[in-house]
Amino acid sequence: MRKITWVSSVVLLGLSGWLAGAPAAAQQATVRGSAVSVIPLPMQLTTGNGSFPVTSATKIYVDPKNEELRSIGQALSQEIQRAAGVQPQVVAAPSGKPSAGGIYLTLRQPLPDTLGAEGYKLSVQPTQVVLAANQPQGLFLGMQTIRQLLPTQRTTAATVSLPAVEVVDKPRYQWRGMHLDVCRHFFPVEFVKKYIDYLALHKMNTFHWHLTDDQGWRIEIKKYPKLTSVGGWRDGTLIGHYTDQPHQFDNIRYGGFYTQEQIKEVVKYAQERYITVVPEIEMPGHAVAALTAYPELSCTGGPFKVERLWGVFDDIFCAGNEQTFTFLQDVLTEVMPLFPSKIVHIGGDEAPKTRWHECPKCQARMKAENLKDEHELQSYFVQRMEKFVNSKGKTIIGWDEILEGGLAPNAAVMSWRGMEGGTTAAQQKHNVVMTPGSYVYFDYLQGEASLEPLSIGGYVPLGKVYELEPTPPALTAAERKYILGAQANLWTEYIPNEKQVEYMVMPRMAALAEVLWTPAKQKNWPSFKERMQKQYQRYDALGVNYARSAFNVRQQITIDPAQRAALVALQMDAAGPQIVYTLDGSAPTAAAQVYTKPFSVPKSAVIKAASFENGKMMGKVTTRQLTTHKAFAVPVVLANEPNKNYKGAGTVTLVDGLEGSTNHTDGQWLGFLGTDLVATLDLKQATEINTVKSKFLQETGSKILLPTNVEIAVSNDGKKYKTVYSAPVAAQAAQAKPTLSTVQADLKKTTARFVRITAKNAQVAGAKTPETWLFADEIVVE
Repeated sequence: MRKITWVSSVVLLGLSGWLAGAPAAAQQATVRGSAVSVIPLPMQLTTGNGSFPVTSATKIYVDPKNEELRSIGQALSQEIQRAAGVQPQVVAAPSGKPSAGGIYLTLRQPLPDTLGAEGYKLSVQPTQVVLAANQPQGLFLGMQTIRQLLPTQRTTAATVSLPAVEVVDKPRYQWRGMHLDVCRHFFPVEFVKKYIDYLALHKMNTFHWHLTDDQGWRIEIKKYPKLTSVGGWRDGTLIGHYTDQPHQFDNIRYGGFYTQEQIKEVVKYAQERYITVVPEIEMPGHAVAALTAYPELSCTGGPFKVERLWGVFDDIFCAGNEQTFTFLQDVLTEVMPLFPSKIVHIGGDEAPKTRWHECPKCQARMKAENLKDEHELQSYFVQRMEKFVNSKGKTIIGWDEILEGGLAPNAAVMSWRGMEGGTTAAQQKHNVVMTPGSYVYFDYLQGEASLEPLSIGGYVPLGKVYELEPTPPALTAAERKYILGAQANLWTEYIPNEKQVEYMVMPRMAALAEVLWTPAKQKNWPSFKERMQKQYQRYDALGVNYARSAFNVRQQITIDPAQRAALVALQMDAAGPQIVYTLDGSAPTAAAQVYTKPFSVPKSAVIKAASFENGKMMGKVTTRQLTTHKAFAVPVVLANEPNKNYKGAGTVTLVDGLEGSTNHTDGQWLGFLGTDLVATLDLKQATEINTVKSKFLQETGSKILLPTNVEIAVSNDGKKYKTVYSAPVAAQAAQAKPTLSTVQADLKKTTARFVRITAKNAQVAGAKTPETWLFADEIVVE
């Protein structure tokens, strides 16, 4: 039980000179150089003159009656020892005026209430250091700032100093979270603790622990022991990517779970770091592991096997079976006492209604409760569970699907399918945590797919995370208060070990930390990149396997139709290193052409780029091949619009000289769902044409199929067209990996100004809904 304890009035007098307030001129400092580099950026930070030396004689002073402050002092002492090689004693604060040379941790007013429970003031002066807060968690968070004023790693210097600064600081949002899925892949207690340490370093305060799913049940429930003895283990794990066909499995028994004693151990560890652990028990979907153990809770009665495959499955908890609710209430009755958190996550996402639609019990429940459809049945399910959770003094939070059919009265919403669900919930006066996939799904790629480990896909580089604004502008001032904050989610289908977890969350966690802590107007991307140079050194000192993807050069190639040339801009998400490049396909070295500004490339080239610092390559080489041809950068008109999610850079994507990879999300493909590609190219003048090539993608697992037929028609006036090529495309057997296919039409010296390519989608005629994709990229005219 934590409580606020006050230091003696004598000590208050001794510190009152500084605690009266920070200098009136204190402003947010955009700090460059080696002295001060704090992430997340404090609300106010002013650098001063001189520094405070840390020596073997330095002591950390705390209230002798407050064990909580003593614990924080001991933690600070250990951090100083790690960096400075000396470990200050933690001692009782003196009864008289504080002596010089000490570090004082103090809880006190007259700190303003506006700093709240997590705010703090830090004064580092040549004679003493004072860290003050209203509550202990504020001191703990301020301690993280002191850690970042220390050297990043153990130094051999005789004396280590803290630079003189004045800091007044508090977080912007109350929910600053990280999520970890331990169901798809399981992680031991010691690593979960290390993960929590990473949260603490970044001033995060919420750990969302995803404990149950189709691929494994990971928390001991004593009343239902088969949940872990049966549901905690699967007979194998998918090899490769979900879209690889046919699916292959390693057939190795895999699993694990946490005992309730281990759960208590982790929760206590988090509490000591002022981090709230929010458990997630999935319902009504993602329940196959539970149904394998207790098939009577399903609509069909089973049997089931714990899933080896990733995805969404039709078998979910039966909403018409009273035993389901008894079971889930029993589970939560054991779970809730383990977690002091006032919030329990009940999932609610990706729950197909297939079984409910066919289940007599579910249909009877709908009739008895006067529910018009299965969405309202899910709302009934969630609201019923909410009443039970509320009766225990807690509230629920769920993924944004719980909005469907009507939101439970007191429920909070975690908005993952964009910001819309969260916006709607806030407008309905419900608390919201933003987790939009396009900004904070840390299982997504953070660099080019060819340079990154296997992942689910998507693309969320460091800079994209930093762009997140959790509070939607559409909300009124009154509605904005319902945005509690945000978190990043780490789903672990493709993250099999601890090193890979670290790679995926770091350094992106640092960007999210600044989004959630620093006032929006003070966010500064160039400053953040500069300060990250020190953060990378901290990660190195801690042995963190962080991603270096921010040091990879992004090649942004845009087409100038007027000049029929490519404009190349080279960027990266890191400061410091120098970007160099080559155009002849040779590997760049430190002596290669230095990039200073965007440049034009009017003809075919193989562009390679990399970053170097002190002669050392910092990231990996990125490569783009530009191929110019007779249709390069010409106007293109489409008869059918591509899907909004796969529009590339617009119609020019088809003639930009850049070929798409086997990753359909790389931005180089136009994707048509259920419709044909009909593209008309204007060569601007009558041109002799020998061949027309068009490229397509096949990824059977994602229902991306080759066209059934490709037709080429030409015209000189853009009105009358003559078909010069038409042929079916040979269907290819399903491949294990995505494959590229080129259709080449030999036209034997045809002369025309307009070229029309029609590629027929493999969509079955008469299908009720479009489900087959056609992905097209470069059309080459030679």
